[in-house]
Amino acid sequence: MSIGIIIMGLIIGFMVGLTGVGGAALLTPILILLGISPSIAVGTDLVYNSITKLFGSIQHWRQKTINLRLVKYLAIGSIPSAICAVGILYLFDSFFHNQEQVIKHALGYVLILVAFTTLIKTFAKNIFKWNHFQMKPIKDKRALTIGIGAILGFIVGLTSIGSGSLFALAMLYLYRMSPSELVGTDIAHAFLLVTAAGIMHAGIGNVEYQLMFNLLMGSIPGVMLGSTLSSKFPEKPLRTLMALMILISGLKLI
Repeated sequence: MSIGIIIMGLIIGFMVGLTGVGGAALLTPILILLGISPSIAVGTDLVYNSITKLFGSIQHWRQKTINLRLVKYLAIGSIPSAICAVGILYLFDSFFHNQEQVIKHALGYVLILVAFTTLIKTFAKNIFKWNHFQMKPIKDKRALTIGIGAILGFIVGLTSIGSGSLFALAMLYLYRMSPSELVGTDIAHAFLLVTAAGIMHAGIGNVEYQLMFNLLMGSIPGVMLGSTLSSKFPEKPLRTLMALMILISGLKLI
């Protein structure tokens, strides 16, 4: 099982490096389809994501490509909301014993949303250019930013999915930033969010550490290899294929 998980981590890491599509949207449903319980899949993925996002955040901090004010506003909404989501899951399990079903169905719907989000970002980039929201300074969008953080943070706490893809789409539409700053800000905020949610899931026993380490052993070299080769492959067909895979996974979980 360990060798199989390492190889799976290698493949997923390679695809993430190659296409830029979020790893959680690929990893979590695959773990569930392999027979791992939804709660363990979500909790393990969040802690695994926290470690990978840490290295990305450090790199972008060095490059000065993080908008700290935007990270702060998003985190004010997202972190408490993600913690609430995990708390609600725990209460549901205590009273109704249906935590696994709630996570599984929520995952299915969020994966479908992420699949369409990926397709929009791939084929309809022009809709994000020059709208009136982008022209306003960030401080004038403080309440909106915190609200977006709260809504999407709840989704991440519940499913582990969306810390990159859904937040990136919102930032692309609402804020005017360079591509490198958008990526850096997204990764830095995602690190804070998935770390907080991961700690909560670890606290209620939803993290399988051996599984996480095996995934990391495969995914780290996989991401590096995929990133190196990304310029040699056509972006749109690959991202479309990934979106369709995520869509099919979502439909299977509903």
